[in-house]
Amino acid sequence: MGAIPLPKRVLLKLSGEALKGDRPFGISNPVITDIASQIKQATDLGIQVAVVTGGGNFFRGNRQEDLDIDRASADYMGMLATILNGIALQDAFEKQGLTTRMMSALEITEVAEPFIRRRAVRHLEKGRVVIFAAGTGSPFFSTDTAAALRAIEIKADILLKATMVDGVFSDDPHRVKDVKRFDTISYSEVLSRELKVIDSTAVTLCKENNLRIKIFKLSNRGNIFKAITNRDIGTIIK
Repeated sequence: MGAIPLPKRVLLKLSGEALKGDRPFGISNPVITDIASQIKQATDLGIQVAVVTGGGNFFRGNRQEDLDIDRASADYMGMLATILNGIALQDAFEKQGLTTRMMSALEITEVAEPFIRRRAVRHLEKGRVVIFAAGTGSPFFSTDTAAALRAIEIKADILLKATMVDGVFSDDPHRVKDVKRFDTISYSEVLSRELKVIDSTAVTLCKENNLRIKIFKLSNRGNIFKAITNRDIGTIIK
């Protein structure tokens, strides 16, 4: 068998919860340093990398039922949390020698460029790591959906989701024993079984645009580099 071909361009979705490591909330410096190191390894191979981060380590707009706050307002608070994560990741990337640009769907020009698709692609072509912050810029859409949208817009070869579980399971492995992990699964089966490892709108977008998704566990050492370089980990949705 020949060598597995490397992708040209990938989009990596980092869940906010994964960024906190063992902390109850916030950002773990060892975690983001390790992420930056693995992305540096990938870019050294000529792979173009874009990143979308969630904000759940600070605030999740769709889980604030106990707060007397409008859902749209809560979602905007969640978008601001992704900007906090983006700033931290940008600092960690630059300490690894990576040239980085952060682009925001909300106008916040002191820390990020506005998202412009052609400019984002040009940054990637120049070898810069691009961080997409503030989700889609609209409430009621998850950062999973933002990741799928940005991946399609920049013509990424694959959407990689680094999360708290090692792939797609038949049920929540944190709550249910004897669950089945899938090596591969179709978009339609993820939707019909209502598997919650990735937002259904994101899956539908990827299905309509034939964009593969890989779900893998962030906390396993070296998994980001393995996922970017097409190693056999996690679950492929296709």
